[in-house]
Amino acid sequence: MKKTISLWFALAFGVAIIHRAAAEDTNTVLTLAPPSNELWAHGIGDGFKSSAQSFGIEAGASYGFAILGGSERHDLALVNLSYSHMLGGVRGEGHFYRGNLEFRAELFGGSQFSPRDEWVVGLSPHLRYDFATGTRLVPFFDLGMGVTGTGIAAPDLSGGFQFNLECGPGAYWFITDRLALTGEARFMHISCADISSPNLGLNTVLGLVGISYFF
Repeated sequence: MKKTISLWFALAFGVAIIHRAAAEDTNTVLTLAPPSNELWAHGIGDGFKSSAQSFGIEAGASYGFAILGGSERHDLALVNLSYSHMLGGVRGEGHFYRGNLEFRAELFGGSQFSPRDEWVVGLSPHLRYDFATGTRLVPFFDLGMGVTGTGIAAPDLSGGFQFNLECGPGAYWFITDRLALTGEARFMHISCADISSPNLGLNTVLGLVGISYFF
């Protein structure tokens, strides 16, 4: 009987020691390996890590101008879906332009609502430079060029296949460390580079607002 009691006592003591050791190991792991920040180089708004990516959606409308050869104003309503990836880490340390270069792929679609109703779709690679401000406001400048399909025709376009050129400023406002409201203004030019005629061109200024998720 005494041997049985001693055996159970020794077994209970051993289990207690093992349990305590396991708990200490768990605490050590949690202390030495806290969750890592995969997005920001230092802190929110202070430059992205090279691994940072995003998905975004924007919508907006444009006001057209009969300039640069175009004979009509073309007003558009568009929705824009995008994916982006940083091209390296923070650049320009110690300079006012400190920030990140961002590659973007954008798919847009919508319609011309003035002077006539016509469809517009397009796909564009973009380069965007994000300025590291150390705040939740991250301004940027964007430049893109791609292809467009449209029903817009004479007198300014020949319809069908076109090219697009877009550029302009904007900003992210990070409401959390990963979710940002976006706003931007772009000049957009659409023409076919004289592949077909007429090729006077469509010129418009586009305002966009939306949301982006970074990961």
